[in-house]
Amino acid sequence: MEITYLAHACFRIVTSKGLRILTDPYQAGSFDGAMGYDPVTDEVDVVLKSHDHADHAYTEGLAGSPLILDGPGEKDGISFQTLSTFHDPEQGKLRGPNTVFRFEADGLSVVFLGDLGHELDKGQLDRLKPVHVLLIPVGGLYTIDAYQAHNVANSLDSLISIPMHFKTPKLGFDIAPVDDFLKLRSNVRKAGGSAINIDASTLPEKAETVLLDFSR
Repeated sequence: MEITYLAHACFRIVTSKGLRILTDPYQAGSFDGAMGYDPVTDEVDVVLKSHDHADHAYTEGLAGSPLILDGPGEKDGISFQTLSTFHDPEQGKLRGPNTVFRFEADGLSVVFLGDLGHELDKGQLDRLKPVHVLLIPVGGLYTIDAYQAHNVANSLDSLISIPMHFKTPKLGFDIAPVDDFLKLRSNVRKAGGSAINIDASTLPEKAETVLLDFSR
């Protein structure tokens, strides 16, 4: 499985059978130019959409006609399961709902947390486990912050945690950089690029955090 970090909360995931999955495509230039990343125009097969904000749900610019999921669904034998959560710590009163996605492919379980705004209770954690690859927001303000993300990753026992939704030179949002999260983690690997290949047969014995560079 190849995972490429485009930017913000947008990843392109390609399975060994060639299924192309995209998470939360953003609208370049939205929020008065705060979304300074280059446009997402990729051709993919499935789009996972955690909520309907412009920095997470802009599918109009994509090539082709992908299956767009904001709830459970199935494509080419892969089942996409969902967990209903909130975009804030006040049960959606501030920013509404958020959908967490979980799917299994190539012997790996992948969880995409979207704009999760709170820590998870035991029932929610149990529904998501086991977690081999966790795509987790860490920037705070609109999502869980570094400390909460650290707790969530540990509570899910994720083997590989990949941070997203943090401050970069191309993002005008007043959220924290990824460094705050990395300082809390005990086993950090900087990939030195935007993509990582993950094989179920070579998963790390000790949980690690992998930092990918944004590519847009």
